[in-house]
Amino acid sequence: MENFNAILPHVSIIILNWNGWKDTIECLESVYQINYPNYDVVLIDNDSKDNSIEKIKEYCNGALKVESTFFEAEKVKTPIKIIECPLEDLDSKPNTNTKSCDRELVIIRNNENLGFAEGNNVGIIYVLEHLKSDYVMLLNNDTVVDTDFLNELIPFSEKADEIGVVGPSVFYYNDPDTLTYIGGHVDVCHGKITYPHLNETLKSEIPEEMDYISGCSLLIKRDVIEDIGLLDPDYFLYYEDTDWCLRVKNAGYRLFYVPKAKIWHKVSASIVNSSTSFYYGTRNQFLLMKKNCKKGIKFRFIKFLAGRFLSIINYLIKGNVEKFILSHKILVDVLKGNYGYKKL
Repeated sequence: MENFNAILPHVSIIILNWNGWKDTIECLESVYQINYPNYDVVLIDNDSKDNSIEKIKEYCNGALKVESTFFEAEKVKTPIKIIECPLEDLDSKPNTNTKSCDRELVIIRNNENLGFAEGNNVGIIYVLEHLKSDYVMLLNNDTVVDTDFLNELIPFSEKADEIGVVGPSVFYYNDPDTLTYIGGHVDVCHGKITYPHLNETLKSEIPEEMDYISGCSLLIKRDVIEDIGLLDPDYFLYYEDTDWCLRVKNAGYRLFYVPKAKIWHKVSASIVNSSTSFYYGTRNQFLLMKKNCKKGIKFRFIKFLAGRFLSIINYLIKGNVEKFILSHKILVDVLKGNYGYKKL
């Protein structure tokens, strides 16, 4: 088995947790049951306040059981070895990659909530500097994975050097035969995304080329990251995966959706605040346009500002104070070029 493992590409699976340990341990349980033999798992905690780390450690020690309809319970052998890496000590940590990496969990605690982009960047930097990883997999903590999902993604990605990013079929957790967001095609000058197969059942197993793959389950080659760089922290939340994938495509790589690979997603289980979704979703739509549209950006900018101004008036007339305040904040932040995290 060791010789077999050695010839397969090594994958580092990065899972970002923020106040979601119940989802995270279910995700981990599914990950530790996959059939692909050459991988490790890196958990990044975004300064959770719900005792997430303690609960995840309980799970690793076998003291916390996971119940799920998606896999056989208590199949994973415990204890799972925990390697804790304090954020300030990352630069001095030795290479932790071993032949038994699927029985380990690397835990890195961020000192604040860095958002999706920068939170994952912490894990990516660790993986690139300390692990012998050929691939990085970004995986949402509110997912469960099929045992063969990497066995489908890796062979397809290995077919050609020009394939930079691949992603699986993503089904609704509560509607397991219906597809949710797998990725899509992007009109960068209008900030619009078309989502193929959304709310459909799986009708074809033929891989499809996409402009972007959803960051909830995105497999990217190490060489590609070294070529294009990390996720852009200016987004903080929303559209950062789209922007990353567009940079991959602009660098000459191709991106594919691989239907035979399957996961199930609870869909934004960590986002319960509609104000957060409205602010970052609207603001970052323009940031995506600004960064990626090569023509007519001044016109797009004026149009966007006019739309925001009209929204402010509309929300004021309707008495929607929350949306009025948020729309005003979006307008001001876009005008000033203020991106990244904002306290709402």
